[in-house]
Amino acid sequence: MPERITGILTPHMVPLDEQGRIDEDELRRYIDWMIDRGVHGLYPNGSTGEFTRFTPEERRRIIKIVCEQAAGRVPVLAGAAEANVRETLRACETYAGYGARAVAIVSPFYYKLSPESVYAYFREIALNSPIDVTLYNIPMFASPIDVPTIRRLAEFPRVVAIKDSSGDLAFMMRMIQAVRPVRPDFSFLTGWDVVLVPMLLAGCDGGTNATSGVVPELTRKLYDLTRAGQIEAAMRIQFRLLELFDTMLYSADFPEGFRAGVEVRGFHMGRSRQPLSDTQRIDRAALSKLLQCILAECGYVEAPSEGCAPRTGNLNQDRIAQITASVIAELRRQGAI
Repeated sequence: MPERITGILTPHMVPLDEQGRIDEDELRRYIDWMIDRGVHGLYPNGSTGEFTRFTPEERRRIIKIVCEQAAGRVPVLAGAAEANVRETLRACETYAGYGARAVAIVSPFYYKLSPESVYAYFREIALNSPIDVTLYNIPMFASPIDVPTIRRLAEFPRVVAIKDSSGDLAFMMRMIQAVRPVRPDFSFLTGWDVVLVPMLLAGCDGGTNATSGVVPELTRKLYDLTRAGQIEAAMRIQFRLLELFDTMLYSADFPEGFRAGVEVRGFHMGRSRQPLSDTQRIDRAALSKLLQCILAECGYVEAPSEGCAPRTGNLNQDRIAQITASVIAELRRQGAI
């Protein structure tokens, strides 16, 4: 039997070249970097990976590259959400052939469906998929999967896990209470980085956390400390992740902040397929400087040459302060002040 899905699995971004195409060489380099720094698994074609902005052919190519480069070193949880059951099952068949450990499938999106319709959708997949299925609950983007529906779907052997991105600790506990007594092999993963330690303490098996694509060393350490019962040390890291996550999530349209974070770590991610306005480009530059300051405090990168402005916890104020510091440093360099 395949091993249970546990640990930190990274929902990573995909680098693009100057023409907006998938940059295969940079993606392979990024995969090696994440694995070398301790991620337990990879999760391509997730929300952070902007799966809706790629064609079906590109999504398949992404999974093929990731599976090839991982080469069995870590499991691959392949995002397989397509627009309908037929295309989703086709993706399941393809990714099984590529060697993915399992697929992650979001509830039907665009149309808001009843719990019974959500159940019928996943039941069809569970009965016909050649690969294990992870349910993906992300109520801000898709029809929610409630606890009774999760309990019913857990009766299908192919349904082996759930990734929940609601961030609701009580909801996670209710899922665990409902499912674990009848499916002790079922995995529970949280997609909400800022409560990773509390979720692990409540019984989660791990997480699919976007910050692990920026600071894989930190998320791995948090996981190991929590599992070892060193909660005070783990919580110190959790508060660092809180600032980093909030900065990347709330300072730009998702997932642009995470793209900026990966670039600060030394990767060329290219421009998103979602165009940015002039104002957004200015904000993006300020965000990169702010993230560089945060990551410099963690010891992962050098601080900006102009230094770091004091941070207040107010993201808008902190971005403005960093812009001001950058402008003053440039004026001094030019001898204007």
